[in-house]
Amino acid sequence: MLHTPLLCLSRSLPIRHTAQVTQRARGFTLLELLVVMVIIGLLAGYVGPKYFAQIGKSEVKTAKAQIDALGKALDQYRLDTGHYPTTEQGLAALNGAPSDEPNWQGPYLQKTVPNDPWGKAYQYKYPGEHGEYDLWSFGKDGQAGGKDEFADVVNW
Repeated sequence: MLHTPLLCLSRSLPIRHTAQVTQRARGFTLLELLVVMVIIGLLAGYVGPKYFAQIGKSEVKTAKAQIDALGKALDQYRLDTGHYPTTEQGLAALNGAPSDEPNWQGPYLQKTVPNDPWGKAYQYKYPGEHGEYDLWSFGKDGQAGGKDEFADVVNW
């Protein structure tokens, strides 16, 4: 007989314990949800600006890499023809032979001349003011000059 009450007692404890767990696991209080939302908002406010600053830096790095690649294509054009394309011929001379250029051995780019990371055409001038030729992008604002992320990206 001693075993029966203990057995009943041991069976009733898990039932009460399960009822307490079920009652607690029904959901979160409004206060708990608000605290979590505030924490997520604080994290987004801290991480967001740092993330978007990195995007601006990557656009500048992309523009520099594209200017470097275009410069190498221009150098190959000069090796074949003896001179760089004129300002009027522009960077289009890297993909299509100018009508007055018999030594053209291109195309010098695998694809068409890309726009800068901000969707605008690269600027080209021959002869250049800073070297044999000038090749640059006006940057994010699309205007000459600027500071920081709005600065021009140049090859000189």
